[in-house]
Amino acid sequence: MSNFNVIEYVHQQEPLFSERNVDEKITFAKESHYAIQAFQSNNYLAKIASQNPVSLQNAIINVAAIGISLNPASKHAYLVPRKGSICLDISYLGLMHLAMSTGSIKWGQCKIVYANDQYQNNGLDKAPLHQSNTFGDRGDIVGAYCTVKTVDGDYLTEEMNIAEINAIMNRSESVKSGGMSPWRTDFSEMARKTVVKRASKYWPKVDRLDSAIHNLNTDVGEGFIDNQQEPRDVTPCHVSQLDEITHQLQRIGRTENDLINKLIPKLLGRNIVELPELTASEAVKVISSLEGFPNANND
Repeated sequence: MSNFNVIEYVHQQEPLFSERNVDEKITFAKESHYAIQAFQSNNYLAKIASQNPVSLQNAIINVAAIGISLNPASKHAYLVPRKGSICLDISYLGLMHLAMSTGSIKWGQCKIVYANDQYQNNGLDKAPLHQSNTFGDRGDIVGAYCTVKTVDGDYLTEEMNIAEINAIMNRSESVKSGGMSPWRTDFSEMARKTVVKRASKYWPKVDRLDSAIHNLNTDVGEGFIDNQQEPRDVTPCHVSQLDEITHQLQRIGRTENDLINKLIPKLLGRNIVELPELTASEAVKVISSLEGFPNANND
């Protein structure tokens, strides 16, 4: 199929695009233009599209069904070649945009933390402190975090250290195959996307964001967190952990009901009736968050 025919094929997808479109701001006129631009500037992309037109059709439909734009200026989504197919790839900026535009969150950001940065977790209800010398030697990457503000005005922060990020990278399909991988060419982008995908589990559910993440894990072949998820650790919490939680609550002037009814649903993404229902790993996360709160007498 020639380059001209690839362009023609894009134009033929308008009925399917219109049928699946979930966002009136995403128009076929604009998205087909962005897609054609991509093919005209990348001969290899056009070649893959001509060899596998069905994958191109699916990618265009996904643009409509997810409601994400291919506008190169926004850097939200791209058409990319993966294993002989054309796929819709969505950046971490695109995922954050979907979360905000659909009302799942009010605001959010995702940042990389380096060894020479100053980073401090300020507890569940506050954004972390992150200071860096932008133009100096920041050292090696030590982790990443995603902080969002909910529609209720609360802050939620998800953090991953470099070991956790590398573990996800090493489980990804593209890395295990030994071929070209975005983890090798765009590590910082992929690290941010990993944290955003994990953080999104604790945000209000929206179908478009879920569809975007599913597309990344399957069609794009990132294949981590969701479709290769490790079994959940259900080891029950220890009595010493419960004692420490009680101590921390007393220190910050909060009650057990405050923790169960307000903090735990936001922190863990699930509800409990009493503290012994926590698993050991969940208890560690609760204690760590409580330790970030100031003493009750420090206003």
